[in-house]
Amino acid sequence: MVEEESVQVDEGPLLVLKWEQGLFEQITKGFRFPLEWNARYPRQGQTAADAQQGYIKLFEDFFLQGNFRLPATEFMASILHFYGFHISQMSSAGMVRVRHFEF
Repeated sequence: MVEEESVQVDEGPLLVLKWEQGLFEQITKGFRFPLEWNARYPRQGQTAADAQQGYIKLFEDFFLQGNFRLPATEFMASILHFYGFHISQMSSAGMVRVRHFEF
């Protein structure tokens, strides 16, 4: 279960996501993330804006509700490129809509 609390930052309030490390491990193992991807569980109090250089944030909803998989398909990459989106700008609902046209 994900709990949310708001934190004030310079740009406005961002949600601090609190989720269990067990779910993170379940996703990384269940979806077979290669070790070289170096997936990291967020530190306490981190927000999506805190991704280190070279990393992107992906929410559990992408995988559990949006049916997103890594590596991303060519179709997903072409949609993101066409609209000028970064994967981190997608919502799980948007992910479902794109995936609907893929299969």
